[in-house]
Amino acid sequence: MQVTLQEVVQKKIIEIRNNKVLIDSDVAELYGIETREVNQAVKNNTEKFPDGYLIELDANEKKELIKNFDRFKNLKHSTAPIKGFTERGLYMLATILKSPKAVETTIAIIDTFAKVKELGRIIHQMQTLPENSPKQRTLMEHTGDLMADLIIQEDDMEVTGTETSYEMNFAIFKIKRTVKKSKPK
Repeated sequence: MQVTLQEVVQKKIIEIRNNKVLIDSDVAELYGIETREVNQAVKNNTEKFPDGYLIELDANEKKELIKNFDRFKNLKHSTAPIKGFTERGLYMLATILKSPKAVETTIAIIDTFAKVKELGRIIHQMQTLPENSPKQRTLMEHTGDLMADLIIQEDDMEVTGTETSYEMNFAIFKIKRTVKKSKPK
């Protein structure tokens, strides 16, 4: 199964200081450039990255990042500050980096962040509705569709069946969504 760019982006999003971000080295990998090029673009355009667009990790955050994600182990001895780009920072970076790969990557980033935010809104809304209400079931199906879009993205396959079950226990909400896909005959 071929992994889409949107799936790759989704797997790289992490949370720092309650913000969903992409780390500068991941951004560079996605755009097909060196991390120093990303950081140079930021350095040359500081006015485009106000507070809330970029998070510079402190020493403890860097240590936690390296401890929790194997892909960052090569940053352990780096003296360069690690930056986390918020959604807005990524949009601004896209105005600076120009190439066909940059356009494709930016579209995947925008689509992924939009789906993640929509998923969060729907889950929050479902928790406020009466259990087993028609509206809650409709939102549950929409949640499953969004999750399938984020996780399974093969355009040449069609949905052949779905199954949704959910459980609510006090403040814990559990979703199970099965999407069966197969190639059209």
